[in-house]
Amino acid sequence: MNNERPKMKVPLEPLDLVLEIISLTLLVMLIIYTALEHQNMPDTIATHFNFKGEADGFGSKNTMWLLPAIAIVIYIGFSILNKFPHLHNYMVNITESNALKNYRFSTRVLRFATVFVMILFIYIQYTIVSHVNNQNIILSNWFDPSMIIVIILLPIFLIMYQYKMNKS
Repeated sequence: MNNERPKMKVPLEPLDLVLEIISLTLLVMLIIYTALEHQNMPDTIATHFNFKGEADGFGSKNTMWLLPAIAIVIYIGFSILNKFPHLHNYMVNITESNALKNYRFSTRVLRFATVFVMILFIYIQYTIVSHVNNQNIILSNWFDPSMIIVIILLPIFLIMYQYKMNKS
């Protein structure tokens, strides 16, 4: 692969802007939700759940802040990485003629990944709070298996799409 890839700023399209707004909104919601629920939590809370949705790990209620902290790092990290698409990994040699479409695709994948991670973290935080409040978690019957399927199938789809995109 060519180490001297063209460096260019990828202009934001409406979809990119919507994804940025959604991910930032979800991040803020996660922080606010954690702040509101943290004060009502007992000192020890469930911190891990098995595949059946049963708590099998416990810790301090302050561990609730770990998810928002990781989410902030991911959001900032992906935002910075999106400013340097020439550093991303590609399956093709990047040239002046194909750089924009590959850079746009790669930055958009990162934006979707950011939204996906924020949704996942909100769900995990909601699961923790629901367990403390002895509420049934309706999503766990289908949410966990669907997340596993998405995590497996999405990379396959993305690789096939990028191959097709660069073939034309």
